[in-house]
Amino acid sequence: MKLHHTSSIFNAEAFPLEMALTHIEAQHTDDLSGRVIGGLVSATSLISTTQGEHTKPHPLNAMSSARALHWVFKIGDRTLTAKFYREILGMKVLRHEEFTEGCAAACNGPYDNRWSKTMIGYGNESSHFVIELTYNYNIFEYKRGNEFLGITIKSKEALERARAANWGVEEVNGKFKVEAPGGYPFYIIDEPQPKNTDPVVEVSMASSNLGKTINYWRDLLKAQVISQTDNQALIGFHKDRCKMRFVETSSPIDRGQAYGRIAFAVPGAELKGIQERMEAAKTTILTPYIKLDTPGKASVVVVILADPDSHEICFVDEEGFSELSQFDPDGEKLLDRYIAKEAKDRPDIHKKST
Repeated sequence: MKLHHTSSIFNAEAFPLEMALTHIEAQHTDDLSGRVIGGLVSATSLISTTQGEHTKPHPLNAMSSARALHWVFKIGDRTLTAKFYREILGMKVLRHEEFTEGCAAACNGPYDNRWSKTMIGYGNESSHFVIELTYNYNIFEYKRGNEFLGITIKSKEALERARAANWGVEEVNGKFKVEAPGGYPFYIIDEPQPKNTDPVVEVSMASSNLGKTINYWRDLLKAQVISQTDNQALIGFHKDRCKMRFVETSSPIDRGQAYGRIAFAVPGAELKGIQERMEAAKTTILTPYIKLDTPGKASVVVVILADPDSHEICFVDEEGFSELSQFDPDGEKLLDRYIAKEAKDRPDIHKKST
């Protein structure tokens, strides 16, 4: 396996995350009473409430043209992961793609090997924030960091399925935590899943300095700060799309190997301007303006950035992505076919997932 080197260094209402950050070295927090041990933020200090949250009018319709698209997870167990998203969360496979070599923009991480991409969600990519499941063949585990805190969805139905399947469910401050294979947390709001809007509410990430995070997203990326407390900020580009919640922590951000990426679409004509703005501000551009090809499908142009905590941000041209992301009715069959083929070729993998 070769490492692939990159160039230079779901109705999204403003629901608070209201969650305990048990995944940031929870073993260092002795209880949920609000104490901090070893410089780490305790669980209750990360509970978001509307009380004390400073909210300003936010003309979201006048915001940047950026459209929130998806979050990228690296997965080590494709079989069990597919089961979780389909049978527990109730998402649908939207398309599946196979690649013979690493992505030039490190879409599959720093690996130059065969890999696959599965887009899965509650609706078409044109109207929903979805999940991208990246599977690197022959890599079955990724070390978790503390930068990703969770995704919040509204789905009473998903909660009922999790309980019926004896999938671990933990109540955390009014929401219900379930973990996807690999340890990725989802927080479920126990309300009926909306039919006409996106059930995916927000993605939460850690911030080592909330002020720097806000300045980056608001001033450079032209996002809107929707609400803010002393240690959290809810940020977004559009009132009807998934939002981002940044939660400040006093511990160093560790991205591990499982770090993800968030993606946004913008008109293609804006991409070079985004890159130029970042160059002028001397911020990190992971992958400068580049064209990416998908076998048998449309090509896209992307610019990959990193915020002050190295959270990866992909901006892709709306025109190319709209064509690439068309729903593929054969996507689910393709995924199942490759899972079955790998199970046949590698029975040891299949055994671990059953």
